[in-house]
Amino acid sequence: MRYELYYWPSIQGRGEFVRLALEEAGADYRDVAREPEARGGGVAALLRLLEGRRLERPPFAPPFLKAGRLLIAQTANILLYLGGRHGLAPAGEAGRLWAHQLQLTIADLVQEIHDTHHPISVELYYEDQRDEARRRAAGFLARRVPRFLGYFEQVMAQNPSGDRHLVGARPSYVDLSLFQIVAGLRYAFPKAMARLERKLPRVVALHDRVAVRPRIAAYLASERRLPFGEEGIFRHYGELDV
Repeated sequence: MRYELYYWPSIQGRGEFVRLALEEAGADYRDVAREPEARGGGVAALLRLLEGRRLERPPFAPPFLKAGRLLIAQTANILLYLGGRHGLAPAGEAGRLWAHQLQLTIADLVQEIHDTHHPISVELYYEDQRDEARRRAAGFLARRVPRFLGYFEQVMAQNPSGDRHLVGARPSYVDLSLFQIVAGLRYAFPKAMARLERKLPRVVALHDRVAVRPRIAAYLASERRLPFGEEGIFRHYGELDV
């Protein structure tokens, strides 16, 4: 089965967590909105599904994944599905729920990262809420990042199967997502992360192991991997890197 991923074509965003899982799985997929409209792609194809009135289960927002007759939305929900199909999650129900729980925690962190540069409203430019962003980012870096990443450090330390992974003894989609979190935070807050990482040896080691996995390394070196930039979740504003 060939998957169809629908996400905005110019940013990593939440779609990147899904891309990493598809790449690690070696899955056959189309990144539809990045394809030419002449081939049935582009943003127009995304909007046709997003605004479709005849869909039985319409998605609220990208990313969403078409898998045969299924149309699955919400990043954590898509990864729950892919993890079970491609060996990127534990086989047992308790393990699958644990991985899903961790992914939902990552989703909470992603929202807080976004709110550092848009603390008031997504409808305002960053420049219109710069003072509030400084205050939000300062608290985020001082308290929230250590709490979130410290939690994942603890989860790895307490993993009964060893401290190389978040869940079980094999790589999971949650490992891939935590890799993306570390990579994104390094881009957005390089000075703060240089300090914080000293207390996160397991999290940093996990990031480094994921980066050299053959399929992930090939993806990161390819044109399929979009660069970080100031339109996505992870944005670098030097004044916020306090």
